[in-house]
Amino acid sequence: MEPIKQIRSKTVVMPNDDIDTDQIIPARYLTTTTKEGLGKNLFNDWRYDRDGKERADFVLTRPENRGAQILVGGHNFGCGSSREHAPWALLDFGIRAVVSTEIADIFRSNSLKNGLVPIVVDADTHRWLLANPGTDVTVDVASATLVLPTRRVPFPIDKFSRYCLMNGIDQLGFLLDQEVAIKRYEQAHA
Repeated sequence: MEPIKQIRSKTVVMPNDDIDTDQIIPARYLTTTTKEGLGKNLFNDWRYDRDGKERADFVLTRPENRGAQILVGGHNFGCGSSREHAPWALLDFGIRAVVSTEIADIFRSNSLKNGLVPIVVDADTHRWLLANPGTDVTVDVASATLVLPTRRVPFPIDKFSRYCLMNGIDQLGFLLDQEVAIKRYEQAHA
């Protein structure tokens, strides 16, 4: 993972409530065990027509939304099955943060472990973001705030996850970083 201290990007809005992991990445594309290449099938059933051609009217396909790294979803984003492929697909496509009023627990956990920042905001902030697609915002991981043009909105994130995101490591990487201290402890308590 790359260290994440800040993400500055315009937003792309998908206002649908209850976007589940099968809609994010359909099960038929889960035959891979690597993270690469899943972005091409992100939101496949909404993004492509029956002939496999990208729909010009789909929000992620529109030219003005290309390159957006912050996805504002409807309420209850990432619900459904526990597949880790959903954050992988979002990241492979270029999405680095997801904003909603509620993010499913397992999706949230999988996101944090893979470098996707899940951001839960209050209903008023969410309504404003939904009504103002394409707004330039900043995700400040260090201060756990979403910086909007007119205000700063705090979002919940535990200290350990914030540390891991800011240092570009997962749980295993954290343990490996403690190797010297672990060896010292083991020698002292042998």
